[in-house]
Amino acid sequence: MLVRLLYVSRCSSNITPDLVEAVLKSARKTNPPLGLTGLLCHSDNVFLQVLEGDRDQVNFLYNKIAKDPRHKDLCLLHYEPIMERRFSGWAMGQVSLSQTHAALLLKYGAKPQLDPYAISGRASLAMLEELISSAQAGGRS
Repeated sequence: MLVRLLYVSRCSSNITPDLVEAVLKSARKTNPPLGLTGLLCHSDNVFLQVLEGDRDQVNFLYNKIAKDPRHKDLCLLHYEPIMERRFSGWAMGQVSLSQTHAALLLKYGAKPQLDPYAISGRASLAMLEELISSAQAGGRS
């Protein structure tokens, strides 16, 4: 059974380009053999990530993330069985919202900053889908 999981966390230290690159490199290596796809969105010290794939594999990875000391304030925003993937083109795509126009963030939230803790999981998912359709997401593999 395919599922989609969306979570948010705060980075326990500053999010740096090297940290993001390390996370993406690891995901792009380990996700394809597991049949996992997804998108990592980051801004300031917030990670917003969607994972798609087999239920057992997605649950295993989420539990691994929950134990990762780089993450704190982990919160599951959305989890659902799915008929098809929305992020199938990415072993792990990425979006840095530091370069995204504030109007997009205001469309889905109360402030022009990424704050998935303050909006619904469905709104966060819709924002990620809009980022993909407007070509603001990268890292297809």
